[in-house]
Amino acid sequence: MIKTCEPSSMPTSAGTPTPAGMLTPAEAVRAWVAGWSVSRDAPAPVEVPGGFRIDVGLPGHVRRYVLPEADPAVLRDLMAAVTEPGTWIKVCAPAGRVTPSLTPRWEVRDPEFMMSTTLRPADVTAPDGYAVRTVTEGGVTGAEVIAPDGSVAASGRTGRTGAVAVFDRIATDAAHRRRGLGSLVMRALSAAALERGAEHGVLVATRDGLALYGALGWDLRATVTPCVLDPEDGASTGV
Repeated sequence: MIKTCEPSSMPTSAGTPTPAGMLTPAEAVRAWVAGWSVSRDAPAPVEVPGGFRIDVGLPGHVRRYVLPEADPAVLRDLMAAVTEPGTWIKVCAPAGRVTPSLTPRWEVRDPEFMMSTTLRPADVTAPDGYAVRTVTEGGVTGAEVIAPDGSVAASGRTGRTGAVAVFDRIATDAAHRRRGLGSLVMRALSAAALERGAEHGVLVATRDGLALYGALGWDLRATVTPCVLDPEDGASTGV
């Protein structure tokens, strides 16, 4: 898969200074690939011309490239060099800037959205009957909201790299949605990250997550276009 990340048409887009205290788009991309690798227990990203490569090693997701911008020359070189099915490219740019450089074997998937925030203390009180627990092992912190019957109602994790926590795999069980539990997981992870010295948060959201994270004060930094080479049926982006 190739993912490219070009700044969105937000106040932090290219040509406009990034507000003081906020990660630049380039810093956000670098932090994301590093923290994602920590969260997924994947090999550390390797810098390659035009971006980064992560050797994920999973069926349908053997490798991913992350490109901070849609450089046609970089994309042409990747088209020529990448031959293994299940390889992804994620480019920080809208699909219209990416697809002209793709060959027919590449399938473009739904857009994703890179977001960042400055971490702040937040209330992590659970609704009646629910409880929150967090566990940290190495650079990974997991948070779970436990339902009254003892099941996991919502969960998520962060992979920390330096002063940045990368939020990953945020999910709420269908039976417990619309109760603010996803927001609670985000607040619990933010509190744990602050305790361990993180200052910023970065994530890549699906379209469904965009509104949730925006309501929590996260800023859109880039639209991400995911592409996969000869995908298997049901192949996931592994956002």
